[in-house]
Amino acid sequence: MTTDTQRPATAVTFVETDEQRQLREMLRDFLGARATSERVREVMQTDTALDDAAWKELGEYGLLGLTIAEEHGGAGSSFVELAIVIEEAGKRLLPAPLLSSAVLGTTALQVGASAEQQARWLPDVATGASRLALAHLDERGRMTADPGVTATRDGDGWVLEGAAGYVVDGHTADLLVTAATSEDGLQLFVVPAEAAGLARESLPTLDLTRPLASIRYDGVRVPEDDRLAGEAVTALHDAVAAGIVAIACEQVGGAQQVLHLTTGYARERIQFGRAIGSFQSVKHRLAEDLVKLEAARSAALHAARAVAAGDREEIAIAAPLAKALCSEVYEAIAADGIQLHGGIGFTWEHDAHLYFKRAKATKLLLGDPHLHRRLLGDVLGL
Repeated sequence: MTTDTQRPATAVTFVETDEQRQLREMLRDFLGARATSERVREVMQTDTALDDAAWKELGEYGLLGLTIAEEHGGAGSSFVELAIVIEEAGKRLLPAPLLSSAVLGTTALQVGASAEQQARWLPDVATGASRLALAHLDERGRMTADPGVTATRDGDGWVLEGAAGYVVDGHTADLLVTAATSEDGLQLFVVPAEAAGLARESLPTLDLTRPLASIRYDGVRVPEDDRLAGEAVTALHDAVAAGIVAIACEQVGGAQQVLHLTTGYARERIQFGRAIGSFQSVKHRLAEDLVKLEAARSAALHAARAVAAGDREEIAIAAPLAKALCSEVYEAIAADGIQLHGGIGFTWEHDAHLYFKRAKATKLLLGDPHLHRRLLGDVLGL
């Protein structure tokens, strides 16, 4: 029995549908063949750090437009399906702008662009022919109410001045969704990468598989039609929230792969006449890592479902919780991976350091765990 002050228990299931399982299996086959360790290392040494061939194939499979409406060339699926793509890509450290284009940029357009603007831009985004990047941080990488770019009215258009820093995949994007302050408040503009007065500079990064760029706007002229017609603050908020959840899903994928590699090594590495995985201390650490991973997976999936449902109240709780938890779990499992691999785990030739660097970089991207715990506390009134 329940009273007026009690709520009946409800079961929450995280079982994937048949279609979602098929999507995951297809991705594992595709990425297993296309995003090998050798290929990732080859691509990350190039100027763009972008696997164009894999990106093109993702577009051909319809995976870049999963959340885009069918009328704009997308699949009309939910964010949960996109989260599966992000997670599997995270396992392989795929050097492709999924986060920047399929999540951050696409969400900003879906929320902030008019129907005419969406029809103009989203079809090419869905196929991968056009790549998006969200330029919303100042030069120091801070997300504040006053971004580093200003917009001034000039006739029937706008002029942008200033700089945006730490733009994910900003050096290879075709269109830059740029946040700028004006006398009317925050605005979002879609700026072609080849616009006169726009300069891009790649930044040195810890994670060589995810490039960042600084974008400078020196009198960049933007027509009124390229200013997003919707509420810019809401569009930017929703885009960043979706990006935070996507990073959490990616972190789960990376942590799972590291744990898989470490467990396999522990079974094979012989020390003192026994596999090191038979030692109690090693078994306990791997078991603890598995428990951490499952908690992180649940948090990330719950947040992804909140985004798919468009439940902003739940997203305000689930997104920072997932980002804080998944960041720390990925970093811990990646660090354990290096330690349990012994000397080989510290070498350039082994992949352990690539995952550790991705873990450290994503921990800071769009806010570290301390920031997200503070945001969560504010929402909960703690």
